[in-house]
Amino acid sequence: MENLLLAQLREALPQGMRVPSELEALYAWIEANGFYDDAGGRRRGYLYPQDRLQQGWSDDEREGGTDIVFFTDEPKNRDEELRYWFYGEDRELAAEIKQRLCVFAGSGSEGSMCALWLDDAGETKIVHMGSGSGSSMTCVLAHSGLDFLRLLAIGYDEICWDEDFSAPPNSDDFIVHPNVKFQQWLKDAFKTMIPQTALELVTPAHLDDENPSDEFLIWVNRVAE
Repeated sequence: MENLLLAQLREALPQGMRVPSELEALYAWIEANGFYDDAGGRRRGYLYPQDRLQQGWSDDEREGGTDIVFFTDEPKNRDEELRYWFYGEDRELAAEIKQRLCVFAGSGSEGSMCALWLDDAGETKIVHMGSGSGSSMTCVLAHSGLDFLRLLAIGYDEICWDEDFSAPPNSDDFIVHPNVKFQQWLKDAFKTMIPQTALELVTPAHLDDENPSDEFLIWVNRVAE
């Protein structure tokens, strides 16, 4: 049976971009476990069943580890999404943006996103696009698919809030119980370890940084001029 979540992502890829093999494996795991829903002919995937997550959510705690949604919009909506993020107005979307960037996940409930990005050397990296109205983190999030999965497995509530990255999850009053099923799959499938904090993997940068060193943010500033 076709993996619809992966098929939608592949259909959206710019020429020369590839889906990291670890992300392909994640999408297969999501579909095998039924952690998805379908609406309007599009599929959305999750790391934890959404009905169980919502049922166990209280003011003090919830189950499920990191909350993230994997999706790929229809072509028209993809262009509008990128145009709004880069320009905030009705302006023609630069061809270079469409050729090098593909949004594939929502990283925060306030509208932040994760995307595949072709760097200047033609390598595919995973980047974060802060919403601006909430998180402003805009940077390379992972240099490989495996590091992205390791970041998700740490267990932060959402991965858009880099102010939490210097400490392990649950350093405040709200408790997010780990997604043990996902963590175990990751360790078994890739023979890897899960970091204690996100700063072991990510060097955050922000939209309003002056003289940024992050390669993605430098590119964003150039194409958004």
